[in-house]
Formats: sequence, structure tokens, C-alpha cells
Amino acid sequence: MTDIARHHTTPRMSQIVTHGETIYLAGQVGDGETVAAQTQSCLDKVDALLAEAGSDRSRLLQATIWLADMDDFAEMNAVWDAWVPAGQAPARACGEARLARDTLRVEVIVVAAA
Repeated sequence: MTDIARHHTTPRMSQIVTHGETIYLAGQVGDGETVAAQTQSCLDKVDALLAEAGSDRSRLLQATIWLADMDDFAEMNAVWDAWVPAGQAPARACGEARLARDTLRVEVIVVAAA
């Protein structure tokens, strides 16, 4: 049986869960007034958590992005496209959802290989 490791765990959730060679991150939300700023903040958090787990953005397998408003799709994509290494884009989905707080405009969830 493969071990499961959890990091930065609270009663509600873990920020990082590893199972075998797969790393699952909790949804990351960002700081800032604009979608671009929040997206960059989310991705900075993803970078830090992946590094802590022994991986990086070149090892992404899947990403799910939630936007509070799909009208922000192009603004989010401009930041995302600059962040994803060329030729290393993960499988990805993006949709509109009501996020946990009214000030949040983007949330990013990723799965990566170790």
C-alpha cells in the first residue's frame, strides 16, 4: 500500500497531499485587486508548495481554474500563459464558480508529478 503524506493540515484540509509520485495541491487563492494580480499570487503559491513537495511547474499534470466571472478569462490567461513553461502545459479546465469570498476572483487547483 502506498503511503499518503499530508502537509499544512488543518481540521478542514491539507495544502499538500502526496500519494506515491503524485502531488495534489489544495485550491490556491490570491491577493490583489485585479484578476491578473490574484492569478499571479495564486501561481506564486503553487510554485512555493510544489517546491516544498519536491516538484515544480514543469511537472504539472492537471489544473482546474475557477473564475468568479468568465469575462476575466483573457486577463487570467495572460498571466497563466506567461507562467506555464513552453511545451509543458497540463491538462486544464476553467469554469465560472462562486468563490468562498466576494473579493476572490480566481482559484487555481493543480496536480503534479513528483
